[in-house]
Amino acid sequence: MKKLFQHLMKHLQRFNSINKMKIIFTILTGIALLFMAFRLSSVDFSKDKEGGIQFHRGTWGEAIKLASKENKMIFLDIYATWCGPCKKLKTSTFSNPQVGEFYNANYINVALDGETGVGAALAQKFKIDSYPSLLFIDSNGNLIQKAVGYHNMDELISLGKNVINKN
Repeated sequence: MKKLFQHLMKHLQRFNSINKMKIIFTILTGIALLFMAFRLSSVDFSKDKEGGIQFHRGTWGEAIKLASKENKMIFLDIYATWCGPCKKLKTSTFSNPQVGEFYNANYINVALDGETGVGAALAQKFKIDSYPSLLFIDSNGNLIQKAVGYHNMDELISLGKNVINKN
């Protein structure tokens, strides 16, 4: 960081003092805004919005048994709490009533932090290398399909329908 600042100051010597101040102010404002955007955007992954996807709150073993009992597949969201696309998926896509209606009717929905506990173990088992990872798993615990990254409402519903149609 110190070298970056020294490099910046070296290049700023070309400008007059008013322009230097404008450049420094712009850079510092940008850094502050980025910091606030990432720092203040906390999402409670343990709470589901009414009408959206309702995630199973029991154990992974219980989710497998429930999927077998209800003859459904499992939709597994493996996320990281620091992940921007994971936060957007949770707050905008998973909370959408149309997404909730489709996924609640057709899947046992599970969301786990891929960096702790059972989530970390499943992330390792299913070779997760990016977040969010959206997995479709049969009632025996076998991976059917995997998708990564942010999906909007239409993309997520389409993805879920395609998985059902293939199986």
